[in-house]
Amino acid sequence: MEAEALKRRIYARIDELPTIPAVIPRLARVLADEGHEIKEAIEVISQDPALTSKILKVANSAYYGFPQEITTLERAVALLGSNMVKSLAVSVGVVHSLPKGKGCGAFSLNGLWVHSLAVANAARKLSALAEAKGREEVYFIMGLLHDIGKLVLAEFFPEEFAESLGQTVKCNIPLAQAEKETIGMDHGEVGGMLLERWKFPAEIRIPIQLHHREGQVPNEYKKAVRLLHIADEIAREVGVGEAGNMAPPSVLEAELDQLRIKGGELEKVKQSLEASAEELQNLFHVMS
Repeated sequence: MEAEALKRRIYARIDELPTIPAVIPRLARVLADEGHEIKEAIEVISQDPALTSKILKVANSAYYGFPQEITTLERAVALLGSNMVKSLAVSVGVVHSLPKGKGCGAFSLNGLWVHSLAVANAARKLSALAEAKGREEVYFIMGLLHDIGKLVLAEFFPEEFAESLGQTVKCNIPLAQAEKETIGMDHGEVGGMLLERWKFPAEIRIPIQLHHREGQVPNEYKKAVRLLHIADEIAREVGVGEAGNMAPPSVLEAELDQLRIKGGELEKVKQSLEASAEELQNLFHVMS
């Protein structure tokens, strides 16, 4: 199938997904724009009572471990920080909006979300090491949504996607390569199409779209793509959740050097992920 015809087919199926709450892309833009005040973000979140309720439920979960109940967004901001509340709102909104199907092939959709939460947490920690302080929650959102294209493929193209999953085992190749050969487009590209439809900012959308096409990444997004790749690989290495990619995980020393992350620092992030595996499982169940 020609590339443009394939895009039209995927766009048509994306349009069948439930409409995401309007506040979510707005919040993503607020998160990516350091000039916005938290008061504005709270006003945006408060427009959606169901989302507000879900955020407070997650903030009160065992994952955060606060001894007293958090009953208002303002209190959540005081305890968690404004950027974390913004990213939590985007995360809850996206997870709650997408289909909860059974998945196909080598992973469940729940397992994929847990993997994505692990990548999000790794990306948040790595960004602080890679001279990206203040942008940790933007990287968290990138990590959480980096595989969102797999959810679209599993939902609307299950046979073709299952064949791609099988190819990773049979031919020992990365899933993105198998998708390109079987479907004509990898899950990063599909995720980018979805996030473009949802009007997510380029700072979040483009690294996700290109995270398996490193040779096409513009200079301004290279750091984000490298960091996303490392976070993804160490989450797969530790084995939190199910990514569906059967190719052996690998972190390139050159990527660590370019991000100025030391091997010992990376090992600490791995250990942290391993220790939080059960907590991440429970966090997803609260979020969904």
